[in-house]
Amino acid sequence: MKPDLEKMSREELLDLRTQIDRALESWEARRKAEALKAAEDAARQYGYSLTQLKEVGGKRTKGAPRYRNPNDPSQTWTGKGRKPKWIIEALDAGIPLEKLEI
Repeated sequence: MKPDLEKMSREELLDLRTQIDRALESWEARRKAEALKAAEDAARQYGYSLTQLKEVGGKRTKGAPRYRNPNDPSQTWTGKGRKPKWIIEALDAGIPLEKLEI
């Protein structure tokens, strides 16, 4: 039986919305739990845990820094990607990149 929304008061509509939100959250939590169990089962079939599989993709490192700002040693650059402002300023000031190498 569907409620007649047109005949409901504002308070009844707000209560209904709260109930719907709770039901949706519960449904979402159940779906996530099912997905997690399915993923764990699939990993187990191959002899792994999800933790072990997550470690495989791990975060990529930025690489070792090759250049250091002589004015602020905490600033480094790997030589890859966009040049930091301090590198550009040093080059504009006539300092060769080789002088900034670590």
